[in-house]
Amino acid sequence: MPISKSIIEAAIRGFEHQKTEIDAQLVELRAMLSGETANTTPEAPAQKRKKFSAAARRKMAESQKARWAKVKGESEPAAPAPAPKAKRKLSAAARATLAANLKKARAAKAAKAQGTTVKKTAPAPAQAQKPKRKLSAAGRAAIIAATKKMWAAKRAAAKA
Repeated sequence: MPISKSIIEAAIRGFEHQKTEIDAQLVELRAMLSGETANTTPEAPAQKRKKFSAAARRKMAESQKARWAKVKGESEPAAPAPAPKAKRKLSAAARATLAANLKKARAAKAAKAQGTTVKKTAPAPAQAQKPKRKLSAAGRAAIIAATKKMWAAKRAAAKA
C-alpha cells in the first residue's frame, strides 16, 4: 500500500512538534548548567508568506474544487470564472500622437545627455472630432424600457 500525501504531511508535523519539544528541553538543560531559570521557549523564525496574484489564487481554487469533485465522485466540476475583459485598443490617430510624443521625449533626453537643448516644436494639429450623436426622446424611452425589462427578469430569476 503506497503512502499517501496526507500521511507524509502528518508525519512531518509530528516530527516538527517533537523537534520543538527537544529544543525546549535543551534550553532548560543549558539554563541549568549556567544557573539561570529557563521559562522561555525558543521561538521559531517567522517565515514570510508567499504572495499570489488574484488570478493565481483563482486558478488554485478552481483546481482544488476539481480535485474535491473527483474525490467525492461528482461528475461536473464547478463552473470556471468568467473570462477577463478584452484589452482596449488605441486608434491609429492616438497611436501616432503617442509615437510622436515618445520621439520628442527621446530626442530631449538625448540632447540633455549631450548637454545641448532642443527647440520645442508646436504640437501636431488635432484632427477634427465628429460631433456627438444625440439620442432622440423615443430612443431614450426605448432604452429605459428595455433596461427595466432586463432588471425585472433578473429579479424574477433571483427569486426563483
